[in-house]
Amino acid sequence: MSSTVLILGAAGRIGQVLSAAFADAGWQVRAQARKALPDALVNHPRVQAVRCGATDTPALIQAAQGASVVVNALNPLYTEWDRLALPLADVALQVARASGALLMLPGNVYNFGRELPPLLTSTTPERGDTPKARIRIEMEARLAAAALEGVASVVIRAGDFFGGPGTGTWLDLAMASRLGKSQFVYPGNPGVAHAWAYLPDLAQTFVRVADKRAELTGHHRLHFTGHTLTGDAFKAAIEALIGRPLRTASLPWWLMRLAAPFMPMWRELLAMRYLWERPHALDGVGLRALIGTPPHTPLSQALRATLGAPDQPSAVFFSASARS
Repeated sequence: MSSTVLILGAAGRIGQVLSAAFADAGWQVRAQARKALPDALVNHPRVQAVRCGATDTPALIQAAQGASVVVNALNPLYTEWDRLALPLADVALQVARASGALLMLPGNVYNFGRELPPLLTSTTPERGDTPKARIRIEMEARLAAAALEGVASVVIRAGDFFGGPGTGTWLDLAMASRLGKSQFVYPGNPGVAHAWAYLPDLAQTFVRVADKRAELTGHHRLHFTGHTLTGDAFKAAIEALIGRPLRTASLPWWLMRLAAPFMPMWRELLAMRYLWERPHALDGVGLRALIGTPPHTPLSQALRATLGAPDQPSAVFFSASARS
């Protein structure tokens, strides 16, 4: 089998980390992006830039020729999900169908709806009781239907991202945004467990699953356990890193509610507030059965790599989109 992968959305946060992980593991990476890739990828000897739009299906099909894996890392803004999420997913599916490649998709916990149980397994019932849940359920249903036509696919479901380049996660936009003022800004109940995925670990997991592509006929859903932490535990880990206590501050949901009619991003975030009030963790039994113990960086090490100099955070509160 070819060790060539086409990564759609390679300039995005997860796309950059995935591109680097596959290239460092010896894969030939074709990195699709409409804009220029960061220097670290441009200068990598195993990364080839594919400059075209995410809906340029003929160009993408051409780029996928000879690839054994296609990764759909396309990530529309939260406010654009209704318009773009399914069309972009359909393009990725067409590319995989035309090339015969395994299609890989980063999944999330939205599929399980507002009443998601504390432990999420590959057989947990899905509930389309929010708009984003319905979109995610439909995306994966189309993959399952395509599997009946011979298109192999795998969804690797994970919690909220942290780590990787740039800003755009709850950690850098909220939780660590006021460390300089000795505040830890938590979006929900600090005593409730929340699922997290350190992006470099998740990217390495994609590589290891791709290495098993010969075994992945049909459609598969795998869960990446990552780190499951309460807000209090996350705060304690950051305090240990920076060497001083922090005051817990709440996210101003009341203000966001008032401003939501005029600020689409805040309206979308409000719709997902329930994830901070419902304890949840991902059961990774299926993933471990396939690849063994998944990559797992200790939290202290992952936070040090993510925050850098945490006394001088550069993130601007809600200056970019939340993880989608």
